[in-house]
Amino acid sequence: MTQQDEEVPGERYPENPPEKHRGPVVLRRGRRSEPTTTDQRLLDSRGPSDWVHTDPWRVLRIQAEFVEGFGALAEVPRAVTVFGSARTKRDHPEYELGRKIGAALAAAGFATITGGGPGAMEAVNRGASEAGGFSIGLGIELPFEQGLNPWVDLGVNFRYFFARKTMFIKYSQAFICLPGGFGTLDELFEALTLVQTKKVTKFPVVLFGREYWGGLYDWIAGTLMKEGKISEKDLDLLHVTDDIDDAVNVVLEAYQAWEDTH
Repeated sequence: MTQQDEEVPGERYPENPPEKHRGPVVLRRGRRSEPTTTDQRLLDSRGPSDWVHTDPWRVLRIQAEFVEGFGALAEVPRAVTVFGSARTKRDHPEYELGRKIGAALAAAGFATITGGGPGAMEAVNRGASEAGGFSIGLGIELPFEQGLNPWVDLGVNFRYFFARKTMFIKYSQAFICLPGGFGTLDELFEALTLVQTKKVTKFPVVLFGREYWGGLYDWIAGTLMKEGKISEKDLDLLHVTDDIDDAVNVVLEAYQAWEDTH
């Protein structure tokens, strides 16, 4: 017995108290007095509906989202996810840029995945669809009305961001980030973290727009790498460009390298 395991004078470990089993859950002491069983609560439709908001029920909803997402996207061909701001107006140059990127990816044989919303996402879906490509939108339930844009050929709506993020990563061979806000930054750094920690491999991340992304890239290189928080190899995970052909070539080269190892 170690010093940590020694019994404190005057204290004794309690004997096993009476218990009640609820599936894998063990209830002891006052928790045993629950008046109904799981089956009864499931089959009895009377009473309040608060149970649909409990954490165990949410687990089933989460599971259902993964099942639905995997089922809908299982046969998607090679694809690239493109992020960008939902606030981009249709008359903004970035909207036309998104259309061209969607079309270029379609021409290169890639399905295009976006968050399915308006703005830059709509532009990319539109460009892919107009070029005869496969246009996919993965929407998210938000406090304000949004919905999937009309250029989505295959759409899946999610309640939970983390389930949606899994689909972006699992069914994409690369990320291209158009100018965007917090949502785009969130996906950008999550992707970089997964590649850095080798959770996913051969996954290029392209920042499109030197003027927009240049300051962030300079901060990553001049502060994070300089201070030793990331390595030079980590910085190489990012590719900044203003050229659509260059962006598509980065994706193609990474995909070819991935194919060569599989």
